[in-house]
Amino acid sequence: MSDLTGELIDGRYQLIRHMASGGMATIYEGLDTRLDRKVAVKIMHPHLAQDEQFVERFIREAKASAALSHPNIVSVQDQGWNQNGTPAVFLVMELVEGHTLREYLNEQGALSVASGIQFLLPVLSALSAAHKLGIVHRDIKPDNILISKEGRIKIADFGLAKGPLLGTTVTAESSIVLGSVSYLSPEQVQRGIADARSDVYSAAITAFEIFTGEKPYAGEEPIQIAYMHVNERVPLMSTKRSGIPPELDQLIYRASNSDPDARPRDGSEFHQSLTLIAQALDPNQKQLSLELDIPIAPMRPASKKVNRRERARIEKEKTVAISKRENTDANSKAEGKENTAQIRKRKKISKRVRRNRYIAVGLAITLGIFGWYALVGPGSKVVVPSIVGATQEEALSALSPLGLTLVISEKRFDEEISDGQIIESDPAGGDKVDAGGQVKAIISKGAERYLIPSLVGLTPEAAVNLLAKSPIKVGDLTEVFNDQTPKGFVISSSPAAGKKVKRDAVVDLLISKGIETIDVTSYVGKSADQALNELTEGGFDVETIDQFSESVLAGTVISQVPSGGAPLAKGTKIILTVSKGSEYVFIPNVFSLTEAKARAALADLELKVVVKKIGVKKVKAVTNISPKVGTKVKRGSAVTITVG
Repeated sequence: MSDLTGELIDGRYQLIRHMASGGMATIYEGLDTRLDRKVAVKIMHPHLAQDEQFVERFIREAKASAALSHPNIVSVQDQGWNQNGTPAVFLVMELVEGHTLREYLNEQGALSVASGIQFLLPVLSALSAAHKLGIVHRDIKPDNILISKEGRIKIADFGLAKGPLLGTTVTAESSIVLGSVSYLSPEQVQRGIADARSDVYSAAITAFEIFTGEKPYAGEEPIQIAYMHVNERVPLMSTKRSGIPPELDQLIYRASNSDPDARPRDGSEFHQSLTLIAQALDPNQKQLSLELDIPIAPMRPASKKVNRRERARIEKEKTVAISKRENTDANSKAEGKENTAQIRKRKKISKRVRRNRYIAVGLAITLGIFGWYALVGPGSKVVVPSIVGATQEEALSALSPLGLTLVISEKRFDEEISDGQIIESDPAGGDKVDAGGQVKAIISKGAERYLIPSLVGLTPEAAVNLLAKSPIKVGDLTEVFNDQTPKGFVISSSPAAGKKVKRDAVVDLLISKGIETIDVTSYVGKSADQALNELTEGGFDVETIDQFSESVLAGTVISQVPSGGAPLAKGTKIILTVSKGSEYVFIPNVFSLTEAKARAALADLELKVVVKKIGVKKVKAVTNISPKVGTKVKRGSAVTITVG
């Protein structure tokens, strides 16, 4: 909708600035140019102004609020159609400068028990006043609770209200679509009906959010949240937040019961129960209902109602009498030239009388059209309730009492609607069908998913043929070396077997190239360190065996198994025999060395040392060695040295 700021609506209301927008209307701050006061002007979106049901709801909001006079309810002052300038259906309300409870909760989070009760009592007081008149709000939520700058709590948006003062209400379909699923009572979701106990439920959910800082249910789709309200029990607030008084916890738990009969019967009973709890929690605080903020003068006895025809007759007689008196005075001044009968004959019918006659004729025509509509016209048909999102059994329960038959016309996959729930109906919810007619429905088979079969160990051709049995596409076939799966067979798939995928999903296959082989050279006669490093890096399992050799230097490879010169599979075990050098050594000359140095020299040759000590010298040296210096002995042999 284009910005109407600056427009003069109905020749009276000057639009000053845009305040807020919703799915149905835009709200402007305006100035009543006649009374020179600020007001809030709610203008319906142009495309909805062509819809009779939405216009009816808009007018119902005006009637609902106008029927209520309470300090905690936003008052409606005017309603009409803008004839000059931009065509618009508008509603004029008192301007509440401040913010919504939703904005307050977003900023503050969960409120303390004392503060939360202070917010709730005015809301319940307003609902109590509405319920006493038989008016049900049907859309209580933090967004419709206003907080003025002075701290006054007010309920707004009676657009979904119904009651004996307001006539018929919107259909079950409209109530569910227009209501707020997070706060809808189970009976509103299931049957599209609401009474005072439904407002109690919504107020309890609002209280739950006030005290805990969160809603009792959360979901990705609105239909999921709505059906949680139907099929699950709202938890105790104490499960979400500690420090909740037990009596307050139980009251909100009772008010949010799925069974309407288990809740407080209306806003008045809910208000009384919360007031008692507030007094018990803080006996020193004076608890007053906001209904008592302004003294109420005694009501006059109700006068007898008169119908439109009688009221027109009285107005006519009053007008005639006034005219008669005025003309009599004129005649007396004109010296009585004409009598009273002549004055009455010449007297013209007043504009008010003519207007009342037109109204009477219009009402008669309207009643005639309404009678035709309700008895033989489109109004004689049955309104189809909303069954979208319901199961087949739930839909039957809703349609059977209305004499309608459910026909399942199709079952199809749906990414959003769960298996077994209805996707759409024909006629749709809110439309009309002949009494005893059929309602065709399409039921969801759930999200379309296909199971990936086990493909491990199959040939690529067999795997492709197996996947072709489902609407699944084959992606990349990648070959890799693998020592577990034989060459030419499937190692794995991506996504893996057992996973569920959407239609036309792509599955990649990993194919085995068998065990990887590497050409291995011979390391005989080469350094054992070089052989060990290169073979290990090549992926082989290397084992070394040390052995004495009289012909090969120490640290050199004597032999290799398997021998080099042929390709070997990675991981193959290769055994290297490494020379430890000669098995024999010659006795070195350690004469005159200290005992420690002599021991070290002999140990380096892997000889065992036996020491004999003689004499009393503090620093002793080797004086004799056996076997003699230069003797050839095996490594590990014992050598005796004498020190003294």
